[in-house]
Amino acid sequence: MISKNFFSISEDEVQIKIHVIPGSSKSVFPSKVDNWRKSLEIKVKAKPKENKANLEVIEKIASFFNISPKNIRIITGEKSRDKIISIKNLELSKICRKIEDSLNEL
Repeated sequence: MISKNFFSISEDEVQIKIHVIPGSSKSVFPSKVDNWRKSLEIKVKAKPKENKANLEVIEKIASFFNISPKNIRIITGEKSRDKIISIKNLELSKICRKIEDSLNEL
């Protein structure tokens, strides 16, 4: 079961701690649970230049949850590999279930 330490709820959004691996051979979310950082790892193909990796992070997570990228934003860590993102209009239970199912397939 995924740790609730990776998540927090604020008003109408769920916040998730993520760790980004830019320049990967393929984009994968979630690629693994990083218990040391208390975050979920995401791999993206884009390099961290001209905001391309951040844009790919948002697109990949939106695609994973089948929601609009407009419902996802980076709250902290825009210039860091460690970020907190927010997801609007999706319940924490649904987020956790989807992530757990995906990690069980790895």
